[in-house]
Amino acid sequence: MKSSEIRQKFLEFFQASGHHIASSASLVPADPTMLLTGAGMVPFKPVFLGKDKVDYTRAASVQKCVRTTDIEMIGRTGRHLSFFEMLGNFSFGDYYKQEAITWAWELLTKVYKLDPDRLWATVFTTDDEAADIWRDSVGLPAQRIVRLGEKDNFWSAGPTGPCGPSSEIHFDQGPDLECGRPACAPGCDCDRYLEIWNLVFMQYNRDENGELHPLPKKNIDTGMGLERITSVLQGVHNNYETDLIFPIVKAVCALAGVVYGAGLKTDVSLKIIADHSRAITFMIGDGILPGNDGRGYILRRLIRRAVRHGRLLGIETGFLGLLIDEISDIMSGHYSEIGQNVDFIKTIAAREEERFARTLRQGLAILAETIEKVKTAKERELPPDAVFKLYDTYGFPLELTEEIAAESELAIDKAGFETLMEAQRTRARAKAGGGHAELYVSNIYHQIKDQIGASEFVGYEADTAEAKILALAAGDHIKMDAVKGDKIEVFLNKSPFYAEKGGQTGDSGVIVTATGKIKIFDTEAPVADLISHQGEVIEGHVRLGQTTTATLDSKRRMSIARNHTATHLLHWALRAVLGAHVKQAGSLVEAERLRFDFNHHEPLTVEQVREIERLVNEKIIQNQPVRAFETTIDYAKEAGALAFFADKYGRFVRLVEVGNFSKELCGGVHAHNTSEVGYVKVLGEFGIGANTRRIEAVTGEEFLKYLNNLEATVAGLSGLVKAAPGQEVQATEALVSRLEQVERELAKLRDEKYGREAERIAAGAEKLDGVFFYAGKVMEADADSLRMM
Repeated sequence: MKSSEIRQKFLEFFQASGHHIASSASLVPADPTMLLTGAGMVPFKPVFLGKDKVDYTRAASVQKCVRTTDIEMIGRTGRHLSFFEMLGNFSFGDYYKQEAITWAWELLTKVYKLDPDRLWATVFTTDDEAADIWRDSVGLPAQRIVRLGEKDNFWSAGPTGPCGPSSEIHFDQGPDLECGRPACAPGCDCDRYLEIWNLVFMQYNRDENGELHPLPKKNIDTGMGLERITSVLQGVHNNYETDLIFPIVKAVCALAGVVYGAGLKTDVSLKIIADHSRAITFMIGDGILPGNDGRGYILRRLIRRAVRHGRLLGIETGFLGLLIDEISDIMSGHYSEIGQNVDFIKTIAAREEERFARTLRQGLAILAETIEKVKTAKERELPPDAVFKLYDTYGFPLELTEEIAAESELAIDKAGFETLMEAQRTRARAKAGGGHAELYVSNIYHQIKDQIGASEFVGYEADTAEAKILALAAGDHIKMDAVKGDKIEVFLNKSPFYAEKGGQTGDSGVIVTATGKIKIFDTEAPVADLISHQGEVIEGHVRLGQTTTATLDSKRRMSIARNHTATHLLHWALRAVLGAHVKQAGSLVEAERLRFDFNHHEPLTVEQVREIERLVNEKIIQNQPVRAFETTIDYAKEAGALAFFADKYGRFVRLVEVGNFSKELCGGVHAHNTSEVGYVKVLGEFGIGANTRRIEAVTGEEFLKYLNNLEATVAGLSGLVKAAPGQEVQATEALVSRLEQVERELAKLRDEKYGREAERIAAGAEKLDGVFFYAGKVMEADADSLRMM
């Protein structure tokens, strides 16, 4: 059975069982505590915690995942991968153990037609319920139900968050892979019993102190690696020999002129390159670019390991691009974004590959010399200063140094290296003079949300609304009332005020009651669907339960709307000029300006910036309509809407269309047509990080201010250079030419002056111990003049 068929049958099976089929989320998770999406349940984590609401209670997905926790095992076993696809079905307070277990058994034995006699189950030590279901409902013999402890059968997505006991399904690959121990069974480290599906009975939330708290509802989270089930169904004992990966292995063999299976070292390198190239392709495809920290560093490390193993196989030229083409052929049928962005993915990978190839040559030579010295001295450990120098001066990764040293049976002094690193960090912190801010969301917001429910936002249709005060707060305290001068947060049943999110700043305005008036400075959403109006009582007093008139600053709102629509125009123009690889990496939409961050691998030229600006303003002049409406996520995808940076979307989304050329999922406020934007002027374009650029611009009234300031500046310069209107450049050039001539004449006079000074000093030379000695005092001479003398 082909992997594409296995993937499709899984989704069809659970769709027939009433599951919502969710598309794979990005490898960049919305959860700030995680660098990468490493499990199928990660996109659903807020749903399991009860923070997000969705309009379905069961779902299934094929989720692309990246994990590098066991990176040293990749290539050395047939199971470990950095990139993999996770087949999963999920229940959010709907079904539980009975259905999860029986459905898994039905899919494996009836749809995939695995031999039931070769399947085993493990359960958590104390989970009698799961064991009973396996025995009584499925009919699995008791001797093939194994109880294991927390290490094997208690699962969590990270140190905190949803977790619970699990039941794993294992496939018996045959006695020829057995370790030979009498107690060999699932849980053994040998390859006989291959875990293919993990059914997690998610019923707890683990807090930062490690305490387990029952979730509001019991949930199901299952995960079956596509590569593993494919290896079983295709009759191979190795993930790398499936139709998902083996074509890549064969491509590397052709490049290196080697044969798969010819030797352990060769096979390890082949597997590492094949695995890492898949992770590299999908990470870049999701907008992750090589960098020095976070997920960017993980990508850089994978590229460097792949390049190094390519050199071990004798591949001296760039090769990742060829493998990315192969991966695109295999995967783009299900992941269209890979095929659409393949040229950009290849460009980024090739740049990093070329950059590291230079580092690798230099670093390997220095490391080889260091290893030889250590061996000659009969030491067993590389000195920390040598390891740190390789890292700090030559950019040679610590992990790679450690890996190469281990191949020579040498260790590195990690503690010594960390001491040197910490000293460097201390110096950097002292130089930067900075600290850091921690994000903290007070628990009071969750309490308020539980008490009053969601706030209704009516600001798409209205600038003012009659509403009721449902809660007041100051700091971490609930308030019953507030008087003039009090700083206060106001929570209404409905509001026209937009709460800051998605890069768009919050609205300001006033809230008026029969007894008082509150000036609102900002509006935020501290937790989902809760609108917090932050302001100060400026007249009288207000109290809980009062009816109010909430009115936003419509002039400021219009400026924000102009800038938000302008970001969509810029996004479209950037992709038109630079390529479809451009993805939004962040934005700031304020009344006074806009900022748009995007992925791109090099600075923009002046010509490119001008063309982007021209395209945007051309669309503004055309008075293109701006339409915003709610639709289904499926319709939005079919319409070609852009949706980036790992956003989580329910079944219904808000789609913003500009003309027939720009479609983006967006919850912000916008102009009604492009002509309302007025004009977009790009003030600057610059880099803000590895492969990330930023554009800053103004629109509307702020553009007029910019233009007026520019005209005033030009008028001032015209007066200084005494130029007629329109002749400023020529007059300035003439002035500069005269200044250069004067400077040349002054330099000539200066040279003559100091020449005479040198002669004067030389005339007073003395001979001391056979050596001529010249001494003299020169007034008002700079370094160049002294050198000349």
